[in-house]
Amino acid sequence: MENGEERDQYDDLRPSYILAVTASGQVAGCCRLLPAVGPTMLERTFPQLLASGSLDAHAAMVESSRFCVDTTLASDRAGGLLHETTLFLFAGIIEWSMANGYNELVTATDLRFERILKRAGWPMQRLGEPVRIGNTTAIAGALPIDAASFRNVCPAHYRSEFSADALATLRSAA
Repeated sequence: MENGEERDQYDDLRPSYILAVTASGQVAGCCRLLPAVGPTMLERTFPQLLASGSLDAHAAMVESSRFCVDTTLASDRAGGLLHETTLFLFAGIIEWSMANGYNELVTATDLRFERILKRAGWPMQRLGEPVRIGNTTAIAGALPIDAASFRNVCPAHYRSEFSADALATLRSAA
């Protein structure tokens, strides 16, 4: 903790944060994104999650961490399944990543979140076998960053901070 904020060494690498903000200005969720060509949590903190113990990073790969949603706020569950804020964040992550030249996202997560990704239409390709870490079963995975994935996860009320033309292109791209 530093000044009331949780920080780690990866925050010193100037990551980008994607925020889901309510109409009243409350932060409903966030996610940290960091280029994978530098130090990553997967390689440095969780190498046991990678089949080879290392990440085959490339310039078009981004790492996601610190994904969280405040489920105490108004609960809008898409089709009774997923919290709408989760889908807003997924869409924002994909949109930001595409706008910044990324085509693949890697992450360390747990089996429950792997199922959430699949239900959202953004299935993860495992990069190793599940491993028990503390009281959770963790997994590393890669996800595509493309227009099809954006369309799969994008809720109807998604509003972008990018230009309307850019968003229309993402929604209509084949």
